[in-house]
Amino acid sequence: MALLSLRNISMQYGGPLVLDDVSFSIEEGDRACVTGRNGEGKSTLLKIIAGLQTPDSGEIIKQPGVRIAYLTQDVPTDLDGTVLDIVEQGLPHHLHDTHHAGAARYLMQLGLDGDQLFNSLSGGMRRRALLAHALLSDPHVLLLDEPTNHLDIESIEWMEEFLRRSRCACLFVTHDRAFLKRVATKVLDLDRGQLAGWDCDYATFLQRKKDLLNDEEVFWERKTKKLAQEEAWIRRGVKARTTRNEGRVMALQKLRQEFSQRRTQSGTSRLQLDAGGSSGAQVLKITNLAFAYPGCKPIIHDFTNKIFRGERIGIIGPNGSGKTTLLNLLCGRLQPTSGTVYEGSRVEIAFFDQLRAQLDLSKSVIENVAEGREELVIGGVRKHVHGYLADFLFTPERARTPVSALSGGERARLLLAKLFLNPGNLLVMDEPTNDLDIETLELLEEQLMGYEGTLLLVSHDRTFLDNVVTSTFVMEGDGTVDLYPGGYADWLAQRAKELELKAQAASKAAAEARAPVVKSSSNRMNYKDQRDLKELPAVIEKLEAEIKALHETLCDPVLYQKDPAAFGKAQTRLEQAEHELEKTFARWTELEARSNEPKKSS
Repeated sequence: MALLSLRNISMQYGGPLVLDDVSFSIEEGDRACVTGRNGEGKSTLLKIIAGLQTPDSGEIIKQPGVRIAYLTQDVPTDLDGTVLDIVEQGLPHHLHDTHHAGAARYLMQLGLDGDQLFNSLSGGMRRRALLAHALLSDPHVLLLDEPTNHLDIESIEWMEEFLRRSRCACLFVTHDRAFLKRVATKVLDLDRGQLAGWDCDYATFLQRKKDLLNDEEVFWERKTKKLAQEEAWIRRGVKARTTRNEGRVMALQKLRQEFSQRRTQSGTSRLQLDAGGSSGAQVLKITNLAFAYPGCKPIIHDFTNKIFRGERIGIIGPNGSGKTTLLNLLCGRLQPTSGTVYEGSRVEIAFFDQLRAQLDLSKSVIENVAEGREELVIGGVRKHVHGYLADFLFTPERARTPVSALSGGERARLLLAKLFLNPGNLLVMDEPTNDLDIETLELLEEQLMGYEGTLLLVSHDRTFLDNVVTSTFVMEGDGTVDLYPGGYADWLAQRAKELELKAQAASKAAAEARAPVVKSSSNRMNYKDQRDLKELPAVIEKLEAEIKALHETLCDPVLYQKDPAAFGKAQTRLEQAEHELEKTFARWTELEARSNEPKKSS
């Protein structure tokens, strides 16, 4: 039996139906992604399921006792209380008077300090707190609207693993293609009010959707040709009084009605990046850069580098490591504690703000872009403001809408439209992928790869980084900034190699440190040594398997809530097993080395 079912749900906001007679069910264990363009109604669908909006018609049928948790797309800025207070609001009302053990577990796993004030956190840390709030109720159905927005890569990967292991059903909206591919087992595609379910992975869905749209195009081409023929026939004044001709006239009227009710796909966004005039070869020279807020440890320490024309540099790191601070320092929007940032010749900066602070929410779309003008100059060519906004998928009617009424994705597109009016040869983008639909995101990638200027980019979208950047600044959170060639996947490979070399060096140092404790100069092995050498690999294998199983046990999302004693026991045993493994491995390494030494002559 389905956990919940939607039957004939319809919703309209004055224009075409956002949801047109939508029906589907959510089963136990489902992990479904809702795809579709910005403004198609994906967030509306989640809000209706969460009970935050009431549809115009239709019904939602739920199993008795079904718990639904919802993570909103927007990060609230006006919630009072500590992080722990906000997280524990996810509990049922009868548990609000006592601190819940599960809250501490989620705070630990998401790297949150429960005593911090919620409103003092960065956008990413607030998002983590809201995620812990949603998970604490142990929901049967988890609704996530753009869950990766503002989260750092470490938190995104933790969430991926959590959802893949979790027993709850999950319905989510995301633009993060790596997250979608790893988590989703089915796709629900919302297109022009209609919802279609696809029981396949994302790559298979894309191919099937493409085939479907091609078939639809052929279908309407035939219909258009038929309509043109029948319209020509009726205009010739053929008498339509015979039974056969009356039927033909009625068929023509039906065909006209089909075309009048047809909803075509909206066009493709046509982003055009203009780098303006070329900058000098050296765009930025950074020397011994350091920054710290008063009374706090340094966010950036002794950073020196040069950025040259044409480079596309990604900046990654945990939330709170200082990525946005680094951007502001490099752009001169923030003064360093020490060190200098020297700007090269003819550098013109264009800045994309993750907080959308450059938009006036009280004004309409066209007022934000045109600022009283009817024509705009784009790449040296004059263009009417409505034509320019149409390139970003804003119809004349939508152009008159207040920005406060736009979806997150529409605001992102509007900010891009405003940004691209001012050509710059140093493009600085702080989380530009948040809220964009995948189609617009891929087009932005294409434009950035062909951009002739220099790009500085903060993003947690791993696919976007891999497709766009040529090198990466990595901020580890300790004040250091390291440069790696390539994108996120390249950095992962290089980091893995670095860790392997460090482990080898540590192992070698440990072996050398143990060497002097060999009591006898003789390498002769007694019976016990020989037996240990033979049996210890099996012991090591057994301990490794136990440690892996303990890790999986501690990742169980409900263990800490249901049995804190078992959770504590598993933690204690994990520490013991890891210590035993270390000692056993050291003993085996010593015996292995002795067994391979040449025997001394007597």
